[in-house]
Amino acid sequence: MLVHATAVSIGERAVLIRGASGAGKSDFALRLLALPADGIPALAIPALGAVALVADDQVELSVRDGTVLAAPPGTIAGKLEVHGLGIVQVPSKRDVPIDLVVDLAEARTIERMPEARTVELLGVAVPAMSLDAREMSAPLKILIALHHRIER
Repeated sequence: MLVHATAVSIGERAVLIRGASGAGKSDFALRLLALPADGIPALAIPALGAVALVADDQVELSVRDGTVLAAPPGTIAGKLEVHGLGIVQVPSKRDVPIDLVVDLAEARTIERMPEARTVELLGVAVPAMSLDAREMSAPLKILIALHHRIER
C-alpha cells in the first residue's frame, strides 16, 4: 500500500509522519535526521540508535508477522526534498517497523494532555500522536514518545 507520508527510522523503528501537502513533513524529517544517536542525557533519554530516512512524500507499507513495515518506493529511495535547495541524497533504510504515527496539526488544535490513541494501518493498530512540526521541540517530543513506548 502506498501512502502520502514521510517516514524516518530511529534505531530499528520508524516514525510515519502524515499531514497535508505543505504541512512540513519533509522539513520535520530533516530536523529528525539531525538528532543525536547517543541519546539526550538531560531528558533521561538513552541512545535509541542512528536516525535515517525511510521515505519522503510517498511510503510503501506492508505487513509482516503482524507488524507494519515502511519502505521507500524505488524511484525515491534516499531522496529528501529540502525546501529552497531541492532534492538531496541522504542515507536511507527500508522495511523498518512503524512504531509511531505522527499526524501533523496546528498547535492550537492539539490537546495539552491527550489520551493515548492508535490508528489502524493495514489492519494493525499503531500508537499515534498529533504534533505541530513547526515547534522547536517537536523532534524531542518524538524521542520522548518513543522512549516511553519502550519502557511500557
